[in-house]
Amino acid sequence: MKTQIRNAFTAVLLLLAPAFIFAQAPPLGTAAGFVLFSTIGAVTNTGISQITGNVGTNSGSSTGFGNVNGVMHDNDGASAQCAADLLIAYNLLNTTVPNFFPASLLGNGQILIAGVYYISDAATLNLDLTLDAQENTNAVFIFQIQGAFSTFADSKIKLINGAQACNVFWKVEGLVSMASGTTMRGTVIANNAAINMNTGDTLEGRALSTTGAVTVDGVLAYTPIGCGSPVLLGPIAPALASTECYALFSADGPVSNSGITHVTGDIGTNVGLTTGFDPLLVTGTIHPIPDASTAQCAADLGNVYTYLNTLPHDIELLYPAQFGNNLVLTPHTYLLNAATVFTDTLYLNAQGYADAVFVIQMNGAFSTSTYSKIILTNGAQAKNVYWKIDGAVSINNYSVFCGTIICNNGALGALNTGVILDGRALTTTGALTTTAIITTIPTSCDQTGIAPPDAGNTKETITIAPNPFSTSTTFIISDASQNNSYELRIYDILGVQVMKTMITKKSTILITSDFPTGIYLYKITGINHTIKSGKMVSKQ
Repeated sequence: MKTQIRNAFTAVLLLLAPAFIFAQAPPLGTAAGFVLFSTIGAVTNTGISQITGNVGTNSGSSTGFGNVNGVMHDNDGASAQCAADLLIAYNLLNTTVPNFFPASLLGNGQILIAGVYYISDAATLNLDLTLDAQENTNAVFIFQIQGAFSTFADSKIKLINGAQACNVFWKVEGLVSMASGTTMRGTVIANNAAINMNTGDTLEGRALSTTGAVTVDGVLAYTPIGCGSPVLLGPIAPALASTECYALFSADGPVSNSGITHVTGDIGTNVGLTTGFDPLLVTGTIHPIPDASTAQCAADLGNVYTYLNTLPHDIELLYPAQFGNNLVLTPHTYLLNAATVFTDTLYLNAQGYADAVFVIQMNGAFSTSTYSKIILTNGAQAKNVYWKIDGAVSINNYSVFCGTIICNNGALGALNTGVILDGRALTTTGALTTTAIITTIPTSCDQTGIAPPDAGNTKETITIAPNPFSTSTTFIISDASQNNSYELRIYDILGVQVMKTMITKKSTILITSDFPTGIYLYKITGINHTIKSGKMVSKQ
């Protein structure tokens, strides 16, 4: 009898399972590309917000936005189509049959599985609400809220066990108001009501209103990836040819240095002289006067510039004078159609694709603030970042810059004290000047000039762990048969030597507790050549 009851109960659960587990995500159509949108209503930003995705309204205006990693669409064909697609998505969400009926107060450590949740009046989110996909990455969560929806400060939607923001939907019949510090995940559709997001809010999803204003203030909002969203790989990278081997180069103009500068890569000019670089601090060839290598590099540089200059752009960043300021870019070709000023921080997000390419085209001069920095995230690599600049370039003191700079008809007049360039600085016409910097080409180069003369006979593989380090780090050499002649030198960011020692065994432990937090450059030399050089990071 117990067995029969158990079997019957199991059968009922199996019959009900599709309704409970396999809620259907509505097709968003072109609305999927918008992160902020209103069919009828203004879309407004105050403060510095980081926005990835299209922004717009089909009846109203979008105001107050700085540079947006997307396209602005106000009252155009794209906004009209988005309005139509949004209405379809809303109707599907509104008519989906619910199978869970929670209380109006969500969160407080609550854990929910996939399904359709119906709340008959206004709802509130407090503290943490966790959505558990139970290892099903296709699990869909739909919340039907028949009134306003608000959040308390610092409340959060958390996703576990395969849950994805692209599979979470909030259909709200009233005002959506997110208090400061809220982390919201999923597509929020407010029907006939406004959406307000406050300072410090994060939205991994979309905020869309059928009729009502959308207002944000100092937020991070980005469309989710997955669920069939486009894979962003960016444009095809240019063929660098011989320019790949050069860290610093001018096709027509002097190349000069003052101060202690460390360079990994070749240095030269095809018209003029190369002066001021210490050969002991350069892993590569210094070309003091034009030669066959510089002539080839000049020709190849022209080809690289032409390719980058003629690439069609995907996104125009509308405010070149406000570039940086914690802007997040994804793999695209970007255009800044005027002189550009880079302040503070720029994030390049490869979204998990290590080969994704970023191209930034600037039709004007380019300068940075002191201590500006580029941060590579989610697989982004300096070797896949290209800057096409029609005008003079100035990288200010202590900036951290990534990518290959192709400067056209302008001086690379100031790579200033303390600059770290993970890339190349190349100009078609103009002087190139460096002052106590560290430059490393982001790819290996097997052409003449980069490898030491006997590198083909060098069997040693050198690793450093940990790096970043705190109190100590270890240099490990795979073949220590001849390493009694190896010398290790470590320099700080200004080029001042902070350590010198001989490597006499396979594993050498360095005590680094006296190293202040910062970036350091190391160089390991053998007889008349450099074995390896690179960067180390202290995180005291």
